[in-house]
Amino acid sequence: MNKSEKEKMNARKDFRREILTERRFKILFVVPTLAILLFLIGYPFATVIWSGFFRFSLLRPGVPKFMGLGNYQFILTDPLTWERFIFTAKFVSLSVVIQFFLGMGIAYLLQREFKGRGLVLTLVMVPMMMCPIVVGLSWKYMFNTQWGIINYLLGVLLNTGKIEWLGNESNSIYAAVIADTWMWTPFMTLLSLAAFSAIPTYLYEAADIDRASAWFRFRHITLPLSAPILVLALLFRLIDLFKAFDLIYTLTGGGPGSTTQTVSFDLYKRAFQYFYTGEASAYAIILLVIIIGLSTIFIKYLTRLAEEQK
Repeated sequence: MNKSEKEKMNARKDFRREILTERRFKILFVVPTLAILLFLIGYPFATVIWSGFFRFSLLRPGVPKFMGLGNYQFILTDPLTWERFIFTAKFVSLSVVIQFFLGMGIAYLLQREFKGRGLVLTLVMVPMMMCPIVVGLSWKYMFNTQWGIINYLLGVLLNTGKIEWLGNESNSIYAAVIADTWMWTPFMTLLSLAAFSAIPTYLYEAADIDRASAWFRFRHITLPLSAPILVLALLFRLIDLFKAFDLIYTLTGGGPGSTTQTVSFDLYKRAFQYFYTGEASAYAIILLVIIIGLSTIFIKYLTRLAEEQK
């Protein structure tokens, strides 16, 4: 064996040793991470799926009764469940639409440089940094019929009477939408502002040279190029609103009666007030399937937008 062959063999050994070392290094980090994920996510998720096929309660020990799809059938045929879904759909639709356009409008104004822009942007972000329970309690006091500041301002400015915001079935949904919009519009503003800031400035300069109107620039430059991030922001808010619980719980308590109970609120009551564990598990799986379905639609649309911009 000549010298060149020995060098080649040594190089191959060194290469194999380097690959094995790198592979062991990756395994050293990946395996514990996967184990933690399986423990924190995989085991509870598998337990929820298993529980959805049985009738049992954590408060009543005994052998769980196998129900098959009975829990799913009961939830999907329960009229009260559909009332929760209808309210959630109204709440989500109103909140998403208002927050999207309001957040996009504020971001469009804030993308321009002006004195005090940083301070204004910081103040706009403040509601999003607050705890939802604090926001719910604050708006609950502001919506108070007798001494709330909302009725006081409406009386001074519009000369209206005392409006029953939280005790009236028709008005309670608007109170919930207003509180949620106040808190989460900054999130839409932040993502919209990030999308607008990523657009190359030379496109606007070319539009200015061609004397394009502000609407033309927004319609043909700003909106198409920022569409992927805007769709992603809508997806985030849609998922979060479907899980809305803490704000509704502190603001209306699900009332008056049960008219402002979202599906997450209903799930909480079945699981932790009535302790219908199997039924609540099936309910959770149904909500998960709905959220995954909606997310899939948005992701497909987002992928199509990305392909069109290539």
